[in-house]
Amino acid sequence: MATSLLSPVQLGPYQLANRVVMAPLTRTRAADGGVPTEAMAQYYAMRASAGLLIAEATNISPQGRGYIDTPGIFSEAQIKGWKVVTDAVHKAGGRMFLQLWHVGRISHPDLQPNNAAPVAPSAITPKAQIYTQKGMVDALEPRALELSEIPGIVADYRRATENALKAGFDGVEIHAANGYLIDQFLRDGSNKRTDAYGGSIENRTRFLRDVVEAVVAGAGGESGKVGIRLSPLSSVNDMQDSNPEALFTAVVDALNAFKLAYVHVVEGITRAAREVEGGFDLGRLRQRFNGLYIGNNCYTQELAEQRVASGAVDLVAFGRPFIANPDLVERFRRGAELNKPDTATFYGRGEHGYLDYPLLKPAG
Repeated sequence: MATSLLSPVQLGPYQLANRVVMAPLTRTRAADGGVPTEAMAQYYAMRASAGLLIAEATNISPQGRGYIDTPGIFSEAQIKGWKVVTDAVHKAGGRMFLQLWHVGRISHPDLQPNNAAPVAPSAITPKAQIYTQKGMVDALEPRALELSEIPGIVADYRRATENALKAGFDGVEIHAANGYLIDQFLRDGSNKRTDAYGGSIENRTRFLRDVVEAVVAGAGGESGKVGIRLSPLSSVNDMQDSNPEALFTAVVDALNAFKLAYVHVVEGITRAAREVEGGFDLGRLRQRFNGLYIGNNCYTQELAEQRVASGAVDLVAFGRPFIANPDLVERFRRGAELNKPDTATFYGRGEHGYLDYPLLKPAG
């Protein structure tokens, strides 16, 4: 009998009810100080039928922030706010990981402590826009991190992991995708360092390895409670690399030493094409990785079922469909039509476009 999208799966220490994952989705609905709200608890609990919920990208420190109204996991108020969310999800029968986020150069002085320049591996201005209180503004030149600063950021990842587990999360996902800090260290288009963190692939993967080691330690050595997100071919946030296949093959080989629960791969260009000119077969990463493989990017139910049945992926993460369909799993089960997402309400405060999408009527 072929494996299906709605069949159970073991992920680390957890038996998941199905292979449908809610992808991390930035919704900019946190309260002042990056504190999660009661509305966020309702939002996630409504989607708890997913096998796994991955909470929106969450700042590991004030320096890691790159967008207004995004949540954090570095203050006691934030931990308490997230505990309300995880309690609601667990009461609804769900499992939930928190995505750990440092944006690096994808920020702006308006969002940084003391209006400082954002930090990055190298002082290269990205062609990107940043969401601030003034609206969308162009990114400015970041400051290259001093070698002496890197251990402090690695320690922030460990502390954020400890805080996430204290807040009741079942595990954490390291955000190493979409042009944020870890991705900036990995790719030679954004990393021009000449020290131990730049140059060769071995050196460019060093920050990632440091972070993963710290996060696993923060999880009490339980690597089954840690996953990671990669986007090997995505050009989002002005990212490029001269040899992505060699780089990300080395990344996956390095990750195997840590026995992580899963690798979560953006297949193609984030929120755009699944096929990338000059790219490589990401199935090679799936074959090399020893844990579970979560596929992500522009999946339909049909494509997800095909790729789960063939063994190309173990689970599938859905983003925008989950925004508009809190009951996405039930809609898949019934073959029901999906609500269309209202892009105008993706970001910003308020319950419209957040808590008010219609649910299916009970069957029978």
